[in-house]
Amino acid sequence: MDRRGLERLLASVARGDAQAFERLYHATSAKLFGVCLRLLPDRSDAEDVLQDAYAAIWRKAAQYDASIASPISWLAMIAHNKAIDRLRSEGIARNVPIEFADDVSDTSPGASQLAEHAGETRRLDQCLEQLEARRRTLIRTAFFDGATYEELARRTDTPVGTVKSWIRRGLLQLRTCLET
Repeated sequence: MDRRGLERLLASVARGDAQAFERLYHATSAKLFGVCLRLLPDRSDAEDVLQDAYAAIWRKAAQYDASIASPISWLAMIAHNKAIDRLRSEGIARNVPIEFADDVSDTSPGASQLAEHAGETRRLDQCLEQLEARRRTLIRTAFFDGATYEELARRTDTPVGTVKSWIRRGLLQLRTCLET
């Protein structure tokens, strides 16, 4: 489903449309499950977190702002945050016995998808490099390491509100750069 379709579904979900929520789930659950599974070592934990993520999506759909993030990015961020919360609350180890690899299907992308992804990655890296170093570091730490605003504020000895606004402005700059 394309961005506009997901935006329409989120708007309908925000109005309490259960059928739109079901369509949103079917359109996005595989991707969000992948986000959860990447962070959580146990498949059942990932499934539980996915359910928690969709419960949060149902409650927070009205908070989605298309000017800040794409629908799939917003949805993935909710799933990612729920998975990080689970890791923190239960102290789940990230190391998983190799035997669990058999339980995970191989969804590796093909050559054309890899080439497309490499181009997108280069573009993202170019846009990240255009950001002020502080914003670039905060965004990378938040999104790639799963650090919260509070953790970033402590690490940089900066008020949480300032960190939030630096990240928000950085994301807006990234979006502008990526759209050109």
